[in-house]
Amino acid sequence: MITRAFCLALFLLLALAWPPASHAAAPDDERRQLLALVHAAEADLRLGRNSQALDKLHHGLALAQRLGNESLLAALESSLGHAYLLAGREADAERVLRSGIERSRKANNAPTAAAALNNLGNLLARQGRFGDAGKAYREALETARSAGRSDMAVRASLNLARARVDEGRHAEAAALLPALSAELRALEPSHDKAYALIGLGRLYARLQASGAHSALQEALAVAERIDDALARSYALGYLGELYEQAARHDDALQLTQRAIVASQQADAPEITYRWQWQAGRLLRAQGQPEQAILAYQHAVHTLGSVRQDLAAGAGRGSFRESIGPVFSELADLLLEHSASVGDEKRVAQYLVDARSTMELLKGAELQDYFQDDCVAALRSRTAGIDRLEARTAALYPIILKDRLELLLTLPDGMRRFTARVDARTLTAEIRAFRTRLEKKTTHQYYPHARQLYDWLIRPIAGELEKHRIDTLVIVPDGALRTIPLAALHDGRQFLVARYALATTPGLTLTDPRPIARERIQLQLNGLTESVQGFPPLPYVGEELKTLHGLYGGTLLQNRQFTVSNMEKDLEQTPYSIVHIASHGQFDSDIEKTFLLTYDGKLSMDKLEQFLGLSKFRTDAVELLTLSACQTAAGDDRAALGLAGVAVKAGARSALATLWIVNDPASATMVSAFYRALQDPAVSKAKALQQAQLSILQDPRYRHPNYWSAFLLIGNWL
Repeated sequence: MITRAFCLALFLLLALAWPPASHAAAPDDERRQLLALVHAAEADLRLGRNSQALDKLHHGLALAQRLGNESLLAALESSLGHAYLLAGREADAERVLRSGIERSRKANNAPTAAAALNNLGNLLARQGRFGDAGKAYREALETARSAGRSDMAVRASLNLARARVDEGRHAEAAALLPALSAELRALEPSHDKAYALIGLGRLYARLQASGAHSALQEALAVAERIDDALARSYALGYLGELYEQAARHDDALQLTQRAIVASQQADAPEITYRWQWQAGRLLRAQGQPEQAILAYQHAVHTLGSVRQDLAAGAGRGSFRESIGPVFSELADLLLEHSASVGDEKRVAQYLVDARSTMELLKGAELQDYFQDDCVAALRSRTAGIDRLEARTAALYPIILKDRLELLLTLPDGMRRFTARVDARTLTAEIRAFRTRLEKKTTHQYYPHARQLYDWLIRPIAGELEKHRIDTLVIVPDGALRTIPLAALHDGRQFLVARYALATTPGLTLTDPRPIARERIQLQLNGLTESVQGFPPLPYVGEELKTLHGLYGGTLLQNRQFTVSNMEKDLEQTPYSIVHIASHGQFDSDIEKTFLLTYDGKLSMDKLEQFLGLSKFRTDAVELLTLSACQTAAGDDRAALGLAGVAVKAGARSALATLWIVNDPASATMVSAFYRALQDPAVSKAKALQQAQLSILQDPRYRHPNYWSAFLLIGNWL
């Protein structure tokens, strides 16, 4: 994560690795300019302005290149590589760090080489390349010792031991710690010593070995001696964590509260939230739910200012595991406490607060996936859904460790239901259902369709019937994003036979306006030919011809369907529907998510640029249709990208597929959907329901593999 500790480390790195004045080939004014850029970059990083910091470091690198000083260049590359790593740009980080290592060796600058090797080891360890990471750390250790830099040698040794623990080689890690501890304690009090002792204490704790408490106590003493509030906060907080694990809750809470004060003195919200979260857990364990809720809410509020940087520092795909529990534990606590209060208004407020907490998590996950502010942009122009139409309900499943909570929003208020299934069992059932749905020749999906119906729908079925619900909007959580709920089965019929279904990444992420039928304009794009190694889609031609006959519009097919042609046409005409019948892939890595055009791949950033509000477009696209995209089974993060595609593209809704559907079945489904959509009395959700039910009547396509993969995402009106 980008923290004040990192900013300090960056400053120390530059101070330690910067070439001495006697080696300088640069005039003083240019050196001062370069140092000013680096200090300004440090300030930007401290405030979370990552892109601005990188811009300054890039400028500094260009200036150092003009000066031709290899030591300056090496130091800047090491710093830039570290900044790239903390921003999640791992490929750039590795490239720049390797260049810095080579350059520092040529310049005979051992401290810079040691620092860059250590940073490279951190990158490789984060990627799980532990063998290469160990080699980099050992080289950093040897280089630092040859330069007489025991502080840098300790840092490399500590990182090597941490990598061994991460790899599961606990005995090897434990064997490194006694010598490391002795070497570390021989250092003079300093910032580096304090943080290294904290790291040592964390390693002892992970290995469940004695030594954690004494290392953290010594770190606290060093922090007090050098008056480092941030190091003091870390030491106090991790000591509190040790006491929490020992169930000494009173002592743990006292230490944790001191850690919060110290982090606030250091102006370090990226640490404050951690200790507020810890205080919430401790207060809950002490049987003080209202105080615990308040502590958790403080943590969530604090996270709002630093979440993006923390997510980048956590590494791709780990957002929900590293930061998500703050939100889900708060929602859990709110729901649990709602059952203990007697006042109906207070109960309703706790339910609303739990849902709002999960809304924050869902928005944060999308921002983490797309790595931009598309969520904030949508929230700035829509109030979201605060009231539902008659006969419409919203189902909000919340997957908790020990149970599944179901928040059902009806036109007259919210109800809470609980299914007694733990997260692991539920996720395994979801995975099995998705895998078997993709087997068109068997009905192995059926028992899983029944079981998931029993957990997700049966508890709320009575309320749905009582309120005569015909449209069910689902806000899926976690693994539920990877499956189509339309294919759930009650023993007599599929869920789609009872309800028009839509999914949305969040109620606050949905623009509630219905589609304007009187001025629909279509842009139709598609490939029938095999390009770039992807198989042909021969029925796409028929699909596009049918839609063109229904609505008219512009048709870009095969050689005409290029990135530049699409961009030019979208600039000239404010289309309300953009239809893309081509291969698409949603990956856990946004950089590998794309839609195929004749001459290349359309990224999500490009799609946003084409469809988003701009000088060419003053209103959102009503519907984005992607009729041949896919996400890998079991890839929850990739499914998150699919769930958020409408938000990213700036469209009110999207029609997309979880997997590539049989070509003729897809063409039939899509054509039926657009025909139904011509009726102004039919919502998009009901148009999809009608299309799915019509294809179910065809004996060739009764298996849910053919029709259930289509999801209506976002606005369902």
